[in-house]
Amino acid sequence: MKLPIIERRRIEALILKNVYDALEKSHGKQVAVATIDAAVSRAAAAFGEEHRNELGRTPDLADLAAILPNWSADDALRIEIVEARADRLDFNVTRCRYAEMYREMGLGDIGHILSCNRDGQFCTGYNPDMKLDRSQTIMQGASHCDFRYKLEKRS
Repeated sequence: MKLPIIERRRIEALILKNVYDALEKSHGKQVAVATIDAAVSRAAAAFGEEHRNELGRTPDLADLAAILPNWSADDALRIEIVEARADRLDFNVTRCRYAEMYREMGLGDIGHILSCNRDGQFCTGYNPDMKLDRSQTIMQGASHCDFRYKLEKRS
């Protein structure tokens, strides 16, 4: 049985919190943030590549929509779909238990690095032609997260 993603993120955060604290103490906040951001970004791209490989072809946005339940399992996210096509996926997250969890763990100030920044990086491994535009997140105080994905062919 696969572990729900929110549980994976909780376990990762327990470890990363200690790494972050040690780095901040030895090298300062800027280095700690940059290091955690780089590590999480690499992990997110690898997670995207893993999903692409499981699919066995280059995914489109209908494929991304089909795997959204992986992130919302256990009521981790409440999602309202605005538009869903093969070349466009727009949705709003109206509740984010990831943000709630990171705040409860005392990681609210880097929660965007541990969670939100993964979303665009996931595309790097999943399908580099996928682009995410998001102007706000619950993690950083907004009422909802506005995910706007599109496919853009690279030149």
